[in-house]
Amino acid sequence: MQVTETKAEGLNREYSVVVAAADIEEKVTTRLGEISKTIKIPGFRPGKVPAKILRQKYGQSVMGEVLEGAVNEASSKTIEDNELRPAAQPKIEITKFEEGTDLEFTMAVELFPEFDLMDFKKVSLERLVVPVKDEEIDETLQRIADSNKSSEPAKSKAKKVAKGNIAVIDFVGSVDGEEFEGGKGENYNLEIGSGTFIPGFEDQLIGMKAGEEKDVEVKFPDDYGAENLKGKDAVFKCTVNEIRTVVPAELDDELAKKVGMETLDALKDAIREERSKEFDQMTRQHVKKHLLDALDEAHSFELPQTLVDGEVNQIWSQYEETRKNNPDAIDAEDKDKSDDELKTEYASIAERRVRLGLVLAEVGRVNEIELNQEDLNQAIMQEATRYPGQEQAVFEYFKNNPQAIESLRAPLFEEKVVDFILELADVTDKEVSADDLLNSLNDEEEEKPKKKAAAKKKAPAKKKAAAKEEEASE
Repeated sequence: MQVTETKAEGLNREYSVVVAAADIEEKVTTRLGEISKTIKIPGFRPGKVPAKILRQKYGQSVMGEVLEGAVNEASSKTIEDNELRPAAQPKIEITKFEEGTDLEFTMAVELFPEFDLMDFKKVSLERLVVPVKDEEIDETLQRIADSNKSSEPAKSKAKKVAKGNIAVIDFVGSVDGEEFEGGKGENYNLEIGSGTFIPGFEDQLIGMKAGEEKDVEVKFPDDYGAENLKGKDAVFKCTVNEIRTVVPAELDDELAKKVGMETLDALKDAIREERSKEFDQMTRQHVKKHLLDALDEAHSFELPQTLVDGEVNQIWSQYEETRKNNPDAIDAEDKDKSDDELKTEYASIAERRVRLGLVLAEVGRVNEIELNQEDLNQAIMQEATRYPGQEQAVFEYFKNNPQAIESLRAPLFEEKVVDFILELADVTDKEVSADDLLNSLNDEEEEKPKKKAAAKKKAPAKKKAAAKEEEASE
């Protein structure tokens, strides 16, 4: 095999590779000999078919198989001999081959960049920590109690519908005199003041007595979910069948049992644990975002264009899908921009994702960070807990779909590398309220486009790609 480097520019390398005709012929002969042992041709015993007949009958298919193997073997050896680290699958093109002559092909490969990692001990981060306070436990308990409240018939027959009561009503809605789908109900329990129905509907029932009828006139909001009802005036013929009084649920063990806990104390503990997990996730999101910002700012190197283009295409595909299936989710400011303008902006997001991916991969490689089976098992367990009652089905899904397990590897590896860096970084905990932490996360999300616009060598980032950016930056 003869290999000649024909291009060495930046991360790009190209090679011209020649595999001798004698090597090709040797491989073909060997392969024909192997299949002759099992092939069945009328008139010949297995292993006794003449080579000429074998070549006539199977020569073309064997040659194709040999050429593919020769190209793969030669390209792999070229990569190994030149100590290359391809960032993507090499592009191979056969430039010359005729039976009995040398095989010639070119190989173009884009490499992973070489760069120095920053000193992670110099990274200073503030971790916003939210303690779970008793007041929050009480508020959650009250919400549980409100959702489990009952009702009883109003004691006074002369009682009128008032805010806080439950009016048991029949109703039929119409627009321009025509009834519409979903606008009819019988013996519906409507808590007055709950805001369950269209604005203005519940208020017009106040003062009515049981057995009384009334036309309730309302207007559907302009942003109403049903397209045919947006902004339309409607009339609901309503009959109050019964007025009921709300009976609050007691904060006791019986309430706890209704939601699957043995005692009220056990329910409180469960609420505290769940709230703590929520806050921990928010804290993790916040500190990780700042860590990745620091990594992005501290590392500057040439990026493999193949990877950048792949990220741009992925983001763009998602944008096009959103534009087609959910156009209302597109930012108003972007609807007036051309596709070229949007793609240019998306390129900055793609570059950040690729840069961070390479940095995290290099941290893992240099420090020999690897995933083990226990890591994967824990991830599967966490996934199963998201589907109460279906845990076994989740386990079976991952057991029977190796590709599903593989989909867990990248995010798991990223989290493991982030943990490694956070252990080295200077992280200071700061106690804040839940609102402060949430506001901080929201403010950073809103400022993301501005930061991108001001960043060196970056175009403005886009909100609608934030979800994709978070995949690479969480």
